[in-house]
Amino acid sequence: MDMDKRPPADGGDGCLVGVIRIPVKIVAVLVVLPVRVVWELLVAGARAVHRHVLGPLYVHVIEPLLRALGWLLTTLLKLVFVWPWVGLWRYVLVPAGQGLAWVCRGLYGRVLAPAGRFLTDCVLRPLGEALAWLGRGGMRYLLAPLAKGVTWIGWVLGMTLFVWPWVALWRYVLAPVGRGIAWLAAVAYRYVLTPVGHGLVWLAVAVFRYLLRPVGLGLAWLVVALYRYLLRPVGLGTAWLAALLYRYLLAPLGQLLVWAWHVAGRIVGALWRGFKWVGWVLVGWPASWAYRHVLTPVGHAAREVWRTGRAAVREARATVRRALFGTPPVEPARSRARTLGSTTAADAAPADEISLPRRQG
Repeated sequence: MDMDKRPPADGGDGCLVGVIRIPVKIVAVLVVLPVRVVWELLVAGARAVHRHVLGPLYVHVIEPLLRALGWLLTTLLKLVFVWPWVGLWRYVLVPAGQGLAWVCRGLYGRVLAPAGRFLTDCVLRPLGEALAWLGRGGMRYLLAPLAKGVTWIGWVLGMTLFVWPWVALWRYVLAPVGRGIAWLAAVAYRYVLTPVGHGLVWLAVAVFRYLLRPVGLGLAWLVVALYRYLLRPVGLGTAWLAALLYRYLLAPLGQLLVWAWHVAGRIVGALWRGFKWVGWVLVGWPASWAYRHVLTPVGHAAREVWRTGRAAVREARATVRRALFGTPPVEPARSRARTLGSTTAADAAPADEISLPRRQG
């Protein structure tokens, strides 16, 4: 028994619904239906005209006409804006340029080149040779002695201002002072620094020979004796003792610890599996049995009771609504399928999503 099915609606309508529905039906029949019919006729006529009149007219008349018009406009534009300039360039400017170039070449070869050669040979070259002769004479007899005099005067002034004072300062002041300082340095080196240096060297040799060398030899002998008679025997004894400890104590102890670790792991694993089995027997299996055989049936029964109470409340609400406003209009099957079970009436209750698989089955 499906508790989600709504009770069949009776044919009675409320007074309020009847008063509103009749004018709406009259307006729909007198206004909406003729407009919809006219609209459908216009749409069908437009499609037929487009398919059988406008389409062939565009393909066979308008499109060739547009192509011809485009070709004509292109030809006119070329005739006005392209071909005159092409003809002007090809038949006027190019021949005129070639003729002008021929005239220029002839004028250069026949007039300008001979005139230039004549001017060079008869005017410019003799004039340049005369200027060169005048320049060589002026350089030899006027400019060269004048330059030598100016150079000698500049040399004398430069030597007087920048060389001879420094030479005199070096020769009569700095050189004697430097020689005196060098003599004092030589005397100090010979009679002071050399004896002091020899004394310091003798003292260093004596300290090394009679103090540092014996002490170093004693320390070296002591280190060698310590290594040979103390450190080496102690090290060998320690190494032998460590080898004995590792071989006869640490290695067996490590093997014993590894064996004890593995045995403890196996024992712990066995205890863990035993605890798991005891937990399943004492807790898991009773809980699973209680959920499967007690809680699940109780939940199903509670769900059925909830559905029954909800259906009763819905039926009472629908009865009160029918008593006040009448039965709402039933929506067509196509519209219900499109709206997934909902209705367009404001007072209709939505379909229950939980009960959909039972209705389909």
